[in-house]
Amino acid sequence: MTRNEKAAPYRPGYEVVAEQLLNLIAELRLRPGDRMPTEVELAARVGSSRTVVREAVKILSAIGRVRAHKGRGLYVSDDEGMLGASRWGGFFLPADLDHVYMLFEFRRVQETASSRLAATNATPAELQAIEAAAETCRQGHLTGQAALFDRGDDDFHLRVATASHNQFLVAAVREARRLQRQTNIIGMSGSVGGHAPAAIEEHAAIYRAIRDGEPEAAARAAAVHLDNTLEDYRREIQHRLFGQ
Repeated sequence: MTRNEKAAPYRPGYEVVAEQLLNLIAELRLRPGDRMPTEVELAARVGSSRTVVREAVKILSAIGRVRAHKGRGLYVSDDEGMLGASRWGGFFLPADLDHVYMLFEFRRVQETASSRLAATNATPAELQAIEAAAETCRQGHLTGQAALFDRGDDDFHLRVATASHNQFLVAAVREARRLQRQTNIIGMSGSVGGHAPAAIEEHAAIYRAIRDGEPEAAARAAAVHLDNTLEDYRREIQHRLFGQ
């Protein structure tokens, strides 16, 4: 290695294999509900041990990409959901930068629309739920509890979508959040979060605009939040690729 070259950041073997298994599903053109190769066959295809493959499968099961049926083998997840969610996820590769950027473009469209509608349609109970989710997220950040922050973040975006009174937007926001979790876990090792302090304030701005019945202000605040979150990802990617 030359002085100007930097070692690639360490990634656990099961994380690398999980990504390889997603690539294999795409290469084999497996569809939701299709049976996957056996654990032994998967280990041979990716050049890894069965133990590491087993851990990778646990990750993919946890994020809804693979299902293990006892005595029957492994299957590509077939949970269609309201909008055929598994088909959206069927092509999505969480470590592919183009896919990550497309996902954020998609989220920006969804969440500006849902915030705009929420500013018109939100009930008092829905406003209370949005505010409570924002507070959960804030408490998670202040106390250093990443799981609490993530739960509040998920709840906040889903509560805003719910307040839009458009069930298609609710389903779309839920699925986009699920795909982003895959990026966090597989593509980024769960380490993206430098934007958290600003995210707290951005949530508050979205909430205030919705509470005050200002649709365009709510949409603008949502767009700022998504743009800044994407910038956080870009910084992390820059750091991982170039050490900057």
